[in-house]
This record gives sequence, structure tokens and C-alpha cells, in this order.
Amino acid sequence: MKEQILRLLRKNNSPKDWADVLAAVEKNGNLTEQVGRIGDEPVYRFFDTYSDHLILNSSSISIAVQPTESFIPFHTHDYVEIMIPLVKDCTVVLEHSEVTVKKDDLIFMGNRTIHKVQPIDKNSVVVNIALRSSAFSLNELDYLNRKEKGSNISNILFSLLSDEEYGEGRYSLFEINHDAKIRQLVYDLIAEYYHPDVQSDQLIRLEMLTLFSRLIRQAAKAEIKVKDYQKKHNNLLSLLLYIEKHYSNITLQKMATHFGFNPNYLSDYLKKHTGKTFIQLVHLQRINVAAEYLTYTTAPIERIANRVGYENPSYFYKIFKKYVGISPAQYRQQND
Repeated sequence: MKEQILRLLRKNNSPKDWADVLAAVEKNGNLTEQVGRIGDEPVYRFFDTYSDHLILNSSSISIAVQPTESFIPFHTHDYVEIMIPLVKDCTVVLEHSEVTVKKDDLIFMGNRTIHKVQPIDKNSVVVNIALRSSAFSLNELDYLNRKEKGSNISNILFSLLSDEEYGEGRYSLFEINHDAKIRQLVYDLIAEYYHPDVQSDQLIRLEMLTLFSRLIRQAAKAEIKVKDYQKKHNNLLSLLLYIEKHYSNITLQKMATHFGFNPNYLSDYLKKHTGKTFIQLVHLQRINVAAEYLTYTTAPIERIANRVGYENPSYFYKIFKKYVGISPAQYRQQND
């Protein structure tokens, strides 16, 4: 399947002239505006996504292949963009730096992050996935999938990248070390997108969520490297990954010491940028892991409670029901 997908993409990645791109946008009656300059270069803002053949695409998740040997100016857009080099590397240029994205790695560009891509040669294949904030329903974003109450750290990260204010100036580079499962997910997504049927939209959403979740999980386990940048000095991605990794025995004091922060400052920072307190983030991660144990194991509930960090089973029952809406036993029964 891999070679078939690459052949398909190569049919669509012929060079494009920037003037033709602007003409296609104007022909569709849609907006592209110049919003500033970096040195002598203009910066454009895109409000819409287009297919490989410059046809307007209104999908909440869209995929296009990067044209080869083509100039692409600095630009921003009102959605998260994921760039994935499938053949050879590519270089993303930001306001103050350049990022080399290796073959199979993924770079997430935050909403309104100014960037451009250096022209790629005729043998390269780079795929761009555009994700609008409407791409996922609350249930699809929520591992716990109950009453729209849940969330988890992975979903918070995506929300931050999507956020108009916070996403600006932010990217996350996932160095996946050619992980086979992640690569397969990417190819499955592309195949589904370019060969659609009545179930494709739903499958693409679920595969996209699975891809994002797997990236975060493996990063938390230090199986892949993540480089994160934002205009703010503190690295929120690192803070949230730390909670994902140390949720069972974490304390605010331990975490603050690890990052060299005052505990009160760390608490305020997390609240400001995620909308949740430190303890809420910890509960979310613990309950998320507990839900997986309940679904995929037959371990006693009391043992699961202890495993995820709750010494008091009664307290675990209370917190689980608060976040999920039903008891652990009911959750297990529904997912049996």
C-alpha cells in the first residue's frame, strides 16, 4: 500500500506558481490577505484550505501534498497544520528560526503561527494535514467518551494548538524514529482521504485522534522525542508530558522542583494556560488510565485505583464518577 500511496501523491505534487495559487483563491471569491512582513518578505494569511488541484476544500480535516520545486511565502492560517515528509526531509522556516523535519517525523504548526517551507526537490513527498477546530466532536476528543465532561492532557494540547490566542507562534516537532505504528496510521489516513466512501469522514477523525494520542503517549514514555516552541518562555508541552508520565505519585512540590518553579507560580501557570488546576489535570490523567485498565484488563477495581495513585478506593470511586458520570463497575460493564 505504501508504494501505491506514494505514486498517488507524486501525481499531485507537481510544481505550482505562487501567482496561480493567489489567482485560484481570488477566483473562488475567498480571502487571502497580507498581514505583515518579515524583513523584505510579505506574510499572507489564509482562511481556507484547497485541494492538490487548487479547488476550495471545506472539510474540517483536509489533506494535500506539498508541490515540488515551488516557492511558498511566509503565511499563517486559521487552523492547525501537520506537515509530514514521507520521502526525504523538509525545512520549515519560522520568524526567528529554521526547523529541519526528518523523513516520517511530524511537525504541528499552531493556529496563526507564521512559517514557510523551503522548496522541496522533485523526488520529495511532503503531506500537509489541516485540522480545523470543528474537526473533532467533544466525544471524539474525549478518551472517556462520557457526557462531554471529560478531557485529557492530549486533548488539551490539541486545543491549545488550535486556540487563536495561544496557538500563535507555536509548533511541536515529534521525532518518531520511524515508528512503524505511527507511519502506518499516516498512510491509512492518506489512503482513506484519497479513496473516500460513506464512512471515510468518521474513520479519518478516529484515525487522526488515534495518531495524536499515540504521539503523546509515546512522547510521555520517552520513546519519541518532542521539540516544542512557543513565544512564551515556559514549555507547556513539557509540563503536561511530565504529568502524563508521573501521574501516579506526582505532587505540585515535586513537579515545581523538577522544573525550577515556585509551586504557586506553576499552579497559576497551569490554570491560566489550560483552564484547569494542577490537581484537576492529575485527576484527568489518572482517570483516563484507569478507564483503559477497566476496559482492557480484569484487574480488581481496588488494585486499579492503587495503581493510578489513589490509596483510598472510596475516593477513587468518587472521583471516577465525578469525571465520567458513572461508577468504575458500570464503566467496565458498558465496555466489556
